[in-house]
Amino acid sequence: MGQGLLVQRMGKTRVIAETGAGQHGVATATMAAKFGYSCTIYMGEVDVARQRPNVFWMEQLGATVVPVRDGARILKDAINEALRDWSTNMDTTHYVLGTACGPHPYPEMVSYFQSIIGTEVREQILRQSGRAPTRVYACVGGGSNALGVFSGFIDDAEVELV
Repeated sequence: MGQGLLVQRMGKTRVIAETGAGQHGVATATMAAKFGYSCTIYMGEVDVARQRPNVFWMEQLGATVVPVRDGARILKDAINEALRDWSTNMDTTHYVLGTACGPHPYPEMVSYFQSIIGTEVREQILRQSGRAPTRVYACVGGGSNALGVFSGFIDDAEVELV
């Protein structure tokens, strides 16, 4: 929703995003539906086949899901296609980059908005167990999950971040 407010402030009418497993695509489609933006999600053809339930939800929310058939047909190729779209439609389009890459200020925005994950995880673990965990695991992908969940524990030297 943070980038949705930015889009509103900038006066754009369309958002695009890339997604691998589909969570960022569903989140972007949800934000676009809430704010009334046109939404296009780029997703590698391999990922579209693997993640049909998330593709279904993106489409139900009004997004157009574009299977990317270039390269290895995975997340990195979806990013490239989204960047091509954005570079030709900057006047009307905002790229809701959900991966920890790209030009400034995207990695910083992704890190900031994803940090709520780490804050919530930390609060819940402390409330339920009374102590910090030994380890925190993040999934492998574009890096946004790791940025988010690790942010809640980065200052805890005793917590191993995996």
